[in-house]
This record gives sequence, C-alpha cells and structure tokens, in this order.
Amino acid sequence: MTTVRSAPFDGGGRREGRTLAVTDLSLVVLVGSTGSGKSTFARRHFKPTEVISSDFCRGLVSDDENDQSASSDAFDVLHYIVGKRLAAGRLTVVDATNVQSESRGQLVRLAREHDVLPIAIVLDVPEAVCAERNATRRDRADLPRHVIARQQRELRRSLRSLEREGFRKVHILRGAEEVAAAEVELERRFNDLRHLTGPFDIIGDVHGCRAELVALLVRLGYEPRYDEAGRPVGAAHPKGRTAVFVGDLVDRGPDSPGVLRLVMGMVADGDALCVSGNHENKLGRHLKGRQVKHSHGLAETIEQLAAVHQEEPGFTARAQEFIGSLVSHYVLDGGGLVVCHAGLPEKYHGRTSGRVRSFALYGDTTGETDEYGLPVRYPWAEEYHGRATVVYGHTPVPHASWLNNTICLDTACVFGGKLTALRWPERELVDVPAERVWYEPVRPLAGEAPGGHDGRPLDLADVSGRRVVETAHHGRVAVRAENAAAALEVMSRFAIDPRLLAYLPPTMAPCATSERDGYLEHPAEAFAAYRADGVRQVVCEEKHMGSRAVALVCRDAETARKRFGTGGDETGALYTRTGRPFFDDPAMTERLLGRLRGSVEAAGLWDELGSDWLLLDAELLPWSLKASGLLRRQYAAVGAASRAVFPGALAALGDAAARGVDVEELLARQRERAADASAFTEAYRRYCWPTVDLDGVRFAPFQLLAVEGRSLAALPHDEQLALIDRLVDHDGTGLLARTRRLIVDTEDEASLDAGIRWWLDLTAEGGEGMVVKPLQASVRGPKGLVQPGIKCRGREYLRIIYGPEYTRPGNLARLRSRSLGHKRSLALREYALGLEALDRLATGEPLWRVHEAVFAVLALESEPVDPRL
Repeated sequence: MTTVRSAPFDGGGRREGRTLAVTDLSLVVLVGSTGSGKSTFARRHFKPTEVISSDFCRGLVSDDENDQSASSDAFDVLHYIVGKRLAAGRLTVVDATNVQSESRGQLVRLAREHDVLPIAIVLDVPEAVCAERNATRRDRADLPRHVIARQQRELRRSLRSLEREGFRKVHILRGAEEVAAAEVELERRFNDLRHLTGPFDIIGDVHGCRAELVALLVRLGYEPRYDEAGRPVGAAHPKGRTAVFVGDLVDRGPDSPGVLRLVMGMVADGDALCVSGNHENKLGRHLKGRQVKHSHGLAETIEQLAAVHQEEPGFTARAQEFIGSLVSHYVLDGGGLVVCHAGLPEKYHGRTSGRVRSFALYGDTTGETDEYGLPVRYPWAEEYHGRATVVYGHTPVPHASWLNNTICLDTACVFGGKLTALRWPERELVDVPAERVWYEPVRPLAGEAPGGHDGRPLDLADVSGRRVVETAHHGRVAVRAENAAAALEVMSRFAIDPRLLAYLPPTMAPCATSERDGYLEHPAEAFAAYRADGVRQVVCEEKHMGSRAVALVCRDAETARKRFGTGGDETGALYTRTGRPFFDDPAMTERLLGRLRGSVEAAGLWDELGSDWLLLDAELLPWSLKASGLLRRQYAAVGAASRAVFPGALAALGDAAARGVDVEELLARQRERAADASAFTEAYRRYCWPTVDLDGVRFAPFQLLAVEGRSLAALPHDEQLALIDRLVDHDGTGLLARTRRLIVDTEDEASLDAGIRWWLDLTAEGGEGMVVKPLQASVRGPKGLVQPGIKCRGREYLRIIYGPEYTRPGNLARLRSRSLGHKRSLALREYALGLEALDRLATGEPLWRVHEAVFAVLALESEPVDPRL
C-alpha cells in the first residue's frame, strides 16, 4: 500500500507539481469537500466516459443534480454503473465527496468484488476556498457554510483511515495550488504484457530438474550461457523467441538453485518471463523468516540453498529478491494468451487482487480430499469458454492435452515423466524425458489426464441422462434424458468410429408460411425474415436433392492415425447426418475419398490451408442412392397405385358421360387428381437415377467446415463457395457438382425480385429449391443468434413432402396453420452445438469434449417435430 503526501517546496517557496501514479485498471475514488475542485480535476485528467459523478446520477433520477432527497437512488445508480464498468475492465473514477467512511467502504467493496485496485486521490483544499468557489456557482450559492465545515471535519478524520479501509494507493494533494499542478500518469498493470506478441516457448513445472531444463531449452533452439564454474546462467534464442515459465521452478528435484540461477539470468537478460508458482511463494515466505512447513520438497531446497551459500554468499538474497518480484500471471499477445501457474478463469485475467493471486498460484478446490489425503481440485478448465488461451501447470498429468482452450504443461518431470514446452503461436508441444524419478509421487498420475485419444476414453456418464452443454454461440443447450437414450442407441449400434465423427449437421428451418395463391413456401418470406434480423446481404444457394453427407478427408492414412487416433488404413470418413457410414462397403468410401483428395491436392488447398485434413459438408446425389427403400415403400407405392387406378376410373367415367350420365363434375375432379398423382411421380423421379459403383454418383459440397487448428464455419459464404468452386474445377472424375448461388440485398426491391425469379427458374428446371443464408456466417441479430439458413422449397418438390393433392385450396389452407417455432428453435440449438464441436476440434480439445457436442446434436434430432418441416 502506498501513501503519497504533499510535494516539497521549490526554491521560490511554491510546491512542485508531481505525478500521481494510477493503475490503468482501477477504481479511483476522489475524496474532498464540495468546492474542492474534484469535478474540474476529473475533467482535466480523465476521459469523460471514465468519470461517474454523483451529481450526474442525482440528475438522472430526479432531473435536479442538487436534489439531496434523491441521493440514495443516485448512489444506487452510481454503484451499478461503476460495477458494470469494472466488470468490463474499464478504468473508473468516482466524482463524489466521499468524505464518509461508509460511502468509501461501498466503493472499496466494489473494487474487491471485481478484483481491481482501489485508489484514493484526496483534494485537501481549505474550507474558505471551498466556500468561495461554491458562492460563485448559481446552484450552490445558498449552500450553508456548516455543510462545508462538516465535510471538512469528516475529511480530517478520513485522512487517518484510508489505508486501513483498503485503498492500495492514497494520493493526498494539499491546497489548491498543488491540486492544479498535479499530473496523473496511468501505469500499466504488472501482469499486462499484451504488447509482447512473442513468439514464446512456455515451459511447464521444472521442480529443480536443471539438467532436463537445459536439454529442453537446447531442443527449443536456445543457446545456453555458462559461468566460469560451468553452471548455466542464461540462454538466448537466436531468432528472438522468449521463454515463459509457469512457476514451480523449485522443490523436489536435485538442483533447485541451479534452476533459479538459469531462469534468473534469462529473465534479467530479457530472454524469459516467469510467473510465481505455489512452491516459489512458500520458499519466499521461508526466506523472509515466516513459519512454513518444510514439506513437499521444501526441505530439500533449503538444504540445497545452504550448500550453495558456502560458494555464493549473495545467491540466496538474490533468489529471495527474484521470487518476491514474480507476479501471479501474465496477459500476453494482445490478450490472446494468459500464462499462470494453476490456471485462471476469464473473469480474473488481468485483474489484481489477493483472490486472483491465490487462484493463480493454488487453483480452487471443492473442499474435499481424495484417498491420498490431497485436495480435490475444482475442474475450472472444464467450464472455461474464454477467448484467451490459458497455459498453466501445477497439477501433474501424463500428457499435455487441450481442454476448452486451456492446456496444462506439468507433465511430471520430477516424478519421472517429462518436461514439456508449448511453442506459441504454433501450438506445438515439445518435450524431453526425465533422467530418472527424482521424487516419488503421492498418487498415480494416470487419472489426471483431461482427455484426448491419449487421455481418458469416452465415458457413458458424458452423454447419459439429462445433459446441459455450454456453447459459445447460444449459451446453455439442454438435452433431455429420453432424447439422450435414443441417441445412445443409434450412436452405439450404427455410428462410425467416434474419433472420426467430429461434426453432425443441424436441421434447417423452413421459411415462414406463404399466403400467396398456390404456394406454401416462397422466397419473399425468407428475405423478410433476414431483413427483420438486420441482415442486409444474403446468399441464395441451390438446394441439391440428395442425402446429407459429411466427409472427413485426410491426406493419407498416417494423418488419420496421428491426428484422429485411428488404428486402421482408413483415410477419413463419409457419413450421414445421423453419424452412420454412407456406404456399407468401406472400399467404396475410400474410392470416393480418394477422388476428393485428388481435387484437394490439385487445387493446392493442403498447403494453402496449412492442413493435412479437412471436413466438408455436402449433399450426395442421387437421392435414390441412399433412399431407395423409402422410395419403394412410400413414394413409388403411391405412384404405382395411381397408375393402376386412375386410367380405369377415368375410362369408366368417360363412358358414363358418353351415355348421358351427369358425371362431368366427378370426371373433372378425378382428372385433376390423376394429374396431381402424375406430377407427384414426376417430382420424385427427377431425383432418382441408376448408379454403378461411383458412376452416376455426384458429390455437391457447399461448406468447408474445419481444417487443422481452425474452424471455418464463420467464413463468409461467398469465400466458402469460392474454395468449393476450386475443388470442383480441379475434379477430373466427374464426381463433384457445383452449387449455384445468387447474392441478394434484402433492402433492394430489384435485388429481391431477381432472387425470386432465380428461385422460380431453379424450381421450374426440377430443382428442389434453395437455402437462403446470411452472407456473413454466424450472424447475431437483436434477439441473438440468427438462423444460419432458411430453406425455401419449390412448389413441385413440396408435393413429395405433403402429398400429391397438397396444392388444392382447401389443403393449402389447412397446411398453412403449421407451427414453425419448435423447428426454428431446434435448428438454432443444433447449429450452436455444431459450431461448438468444430471449435473444440479446431483447438485440439479431447475427444470426449468434441463428442459431447456431436452427441447432443443427434439427441436433439429425436425431439418430436413435424418431419415434413
């Protein structure tokens, strides 16, 4: 805690202006009587948006900034705004008298609640000056003098208690001249190194394993520097990379002083950064003479330091100074990287408080102990959804695995494991094995792995019962127990290897029901829906009438084995929207994947995308390829029945009419029915043709979903289709089909008319219809996530769905009462889960985390909804 009082006098008897250090994320509380110049001071030194004035808040609630009867409500508003700003990480200045300890106490509690530093700036201006200033203000001219006198007395009492109240810095300015001469300088937080962009090499818990640390640094490309005694005292990378240590340099291992000597030298030379671990914290308290238990390896470190002290008497003091300088965590690379020892939730990133430091050094526990007597740690990383990558150590694991954009690098070197580093931004893991077991662990490490194909296997508990999946794009998505049971039946009996099942496509909502004559669906409703959501540009994509197929295409079988953990010779997967293999014959799947792989290679996409695999969403044609059973049982049967019945019926009615029987109305009605039946048969026949092996098969990709390290689901659709077009252009086998498209401006009538005409032409040619999508993918509107696509099916195609006679006015009137709310909700939830699965896949999260979101999509598919929608 720092208290800064009056500045000294200069040679002329005047006080020198001085600089007030203010942390760039803090709560600054101005303290002073009315008329002391707080508002003027705030305007001069801070942005208007940073200053929250009690007078202004009083005006907000009463239209009168001097209405003291509104003070209670005004301060409620002030505290609310302050809390919101601090939660958002904004410097905030409170302009109020704040001469009473109760009012300051509320502000200090707000600062602590949001883990920022409370700073007091006291304007100690004489009572006479305050009274004179108030007299010149029209709204304060009649302020009683005793009010200022009372505030001055309270200010005097405040000066003795500000430190005890919890203010971390107290700046006291005495007199109007000193107030006018003062300058405010914003200080960067010690943990804020966002301006450092790397590249970095983040190194896990060393625990006194000096030889392994040197070996790892050499493998990372660093060049160690040695002193005259041959001890490593520094290491620099020829390409300017910076090492970052996650703490726990000491204890348990054979040479904690040697590790400290090396890391201290690297930090001093600017070649490394280091955060504090709980073992450094404990050692630091011991070196200060505090009472600490000499357990968990501390006794060994104390003994090693005592031995070093004989040769280097000043080493222990230097080590103590270094340990005392370590901060709890660093925010690096523009805020995209956080390095700490035990992990850190997003709300603590860049914050400064004892609570933040404690979490960063020790983590959080459930309050329970395991069978080994050790605390059960709260799994904060399983709930983490922050933008920044968090790299930490503290809890030993057999292998470093990604979990929710976090990774633990403590791979138990001191326990005989390995010492691991993460290259950033490459996200590449580098490790060296331990020379031996230096310290026996209290408990086995196998149960600590957070997941991945190298970690724990899939668990029934991950997907059974009622589940709630956290998604970054749509919040919490609940899965009912009965739906999970249905999905488990399909997934366990029919689905492909879950290691290759990284994504399931969502259902799609149809456009709002049209009121136009003869139409149940029409593009005008789709365009209007997006216009209402604030989406101006949409892309209309041809809807291929086939079966939805997702293709995972790997460069070779080795890629599939290395990246996805498969054990065979497969080079990817081709599966349906329920996760089943598209072809019963694996050889046919490989032949199709081979053709796709050839197009990817010819288009140069492996190198351009920096990936050895890619995931495609597509339609596989013809419809009859996968739906032959459905065609025979449901559609062909109707067509066959109509062909068998109507000719005889029409002939009989024709004969009756020729004999003068009044059957004209009945005959006309049956002719219409026969025409409808014929149109029905013609409609489904358009999507059926014979195939032999892959001859006649067409694969129509329309979205590139993901590649190594990156989800492409948010790539604008015109860019998506441009990549797809390159695949089609480089296909020499006739397999790939192009997806036609048209961009429409929802606020331009001519563009809307062109979109409608395009749809009419498309469906007149026999096309199923189109899907309308926001040009910019993953769009959020006033009400949240916007539908990713709205299908608008053609008039004749809907005859297959709703029956041959659905276009009759009576039938259309009945069908227009269809309810779309549930379908739309389902589409958004499944879309968010699909995005979540792709994000988890791209960031290298373990299989069970990816599978959780994929499984939830399949579970939602069993929710009851009109299948015709």
